[in-house]
Amino acid sequence: MRLQPEIGDKIERARDVAEDAGGRALADLQPYLSTKLLQIGDFSLTVGGIVGAVLAVIGALVISKLIRGAISRYDKRNPRASHAALYTVSRIVHYVLLAIGVMLALNALGLPLSKFTIFAGALGVGLGFGLQQIFSNFVSGLILLFDRSLKVGDFVQIDDNVRGVVKAIDIRATRITTNDNIDILVPNSEFVSGRVTNWTYRSVNRRIRVPFGVAYGVDKELVKKAALEAASKVPFTLSMEGDRAPQVWLVNFGDSAVEFILAVWLTEEAARRNVAVKAAYMWELDTALKKYEIEIPFPQRDLHVRTLFGMEGDEAIKVLRGETIATRKAKSDTQDTLKLSDAERAELSRNDAEADTKRVIEEEKTEAEEAAATERSKPHGND
Repeated sequence: MRLQPEIGDKIERARDVAEDAGGRALADLQPYLSTKLLQIGDFSLTVGGIVGAVLAVIGALVISKLIRGAISRYDKRNPRASHAALYTVSRIVHYVLLAIGVMLALNALGLPLSKFTIFAGALGVGLGFGLQQIFSNFVSGLILLFDRSLKVGDFVQIDDNVRGVVKAIDIRATRITTNDNIDILVPNSEFVSGRVTNWTYRSVNRRIRVPFGVAYGVDKELVKKAALEAASKVPFTLSMEGDRAPQVWLVNFGDSAVEFILAVWLTEEAARRNVAVKAAYMWELDTALKKYEIEIPFPQRDLHVRTLFGMEGDEAIKVLRGETIATRKAKSDTQDTLKLSDAERAELSRNDAEADTKRVIEEEKTEAEEAAATERSKPHGND
């Protein structure tokens, strides 16, 4: 029982010794901290003020880093959390803590906020001239963070040469990383005042249109079958059934070709890569068209042959092409094998462009009716 008071006395003595040592250390440093480096009127700049200002800014940055690290870890542990929202919170926390650190630093230097109005005029002039663009980009960055029209992870296109994923929205500029892993810094004000195409603003899925042409006289249903088969072999195709199934449109009768478009809805991963995905579909289209012996045209002029070696019309043209009787028979047998059945032809004969347009019109009509019904159901005040 006697040991407890003795231990308590020892702890009290150790605490007194530590306080005395700390007090003596501060007393020894006080002359150095109070050393004046600059005197302007009532304002004096001391070593202690500079040390305090530096510590305030460093402390704010350290706290900001710790909080942002905690938010980042939470984002990684929760895949369903909104990455864009957490990024916005992280940036706002960083700006607020940095502003608090700067205010504490100014106070440590001997410039309390009540006296900071002296410099407001000079700061306003600076913002009006040299800092105008920087301030505009800072405000634009805040607008982007709060407006949510542009978020980290969005796939955007500013012009034909700038297209990529938004990686960061910083104080001055937004960092965009292209598919070739090139980082492009775009001033924030360009996103607010300029025209930007956000491929993933409303939905992560989008449709790509792959144009191709075939020679005149080719069976268009066979062309459609080949194009759909090509789409099915590309892993980026979202679905082969339903409203977002691939479609084949006949869009033009060109000088040397009948022009088609293969319209395909892409998966989320492929929606961010335009050129490479289009090349993948072109590759499979070439394979499918060759499989069904569909001629891919090139600019040409027709030569009308009346007689050649005693032959006329198509027979003469076939001789010019070097086709022998055996070659023509083998080609005919191959074409018979690749011919469409009546059921296939009936299924492929649907006009995809017409069907797609009708579907969109019906969807817009339904949305308008639902909006009108919602408006009618709202309570109205008495006149």
